[in-house]
Amino acid sequence: MNPDLLSRMRDIHELHMDQASWWPPAPGWWLVGAAVILVLLAIWWGLRNLIAYPPGTWHRDARNQLLALRRLSRQLAPEQSMRELSELLRRIAITRLGREQAAGLIDEDWLRWLEDQDPAGFPWTDKGQPLVKVPYAPPGQYPVTREDVLELIRAALAWARYDRKLRS
Repeated sequence: MNPDLLSRMRDIHELHMDQASWWPPAPGWWLVGAAVILVLLAIWWGLRNLIAYPPGTWHRDARNQLLALRRLSRQLAPEQSMRELSELLRRIAITRLGREQAAGLIDEDWLRWLEDQDPAGFPWTDKGQPLVKVPYAPPGQYPVTREDVLELIRAALAWARYDRKLRS
């Protein structure tokens, strides 16, 4: 053997491998984390809705009917949607106050009452005029847009959410 070659040979050393790092996690763990977060958000949202709108209460029924009207308003004429919303708001008011107090509210008194009772502060007397004019006007006499209807439905959803003693 060539001594020169022998001197260049090295002994076998044990491989020193570091342990696998825990960060960053594998893509599967990212998916598991995202799924856990989504499940927790869904549980939170569901519990929040159950607390805000308990099953079997007029709050849940009012909210469901307003949401159904919002979906249906894409198919109905804006005037018809406004008629439905006006009737629904009156039914909600009668449920909250009783027939004796709420059924007699008409025109500007009705809009002022809505504005007084709305904790969100929606300007019912200004933007709610279609509620008192469209249901009783001949078709096409009082023009109303789909955006007007949707804005009033959003305000009605906020108004119907509150369960508190109404101001007299």
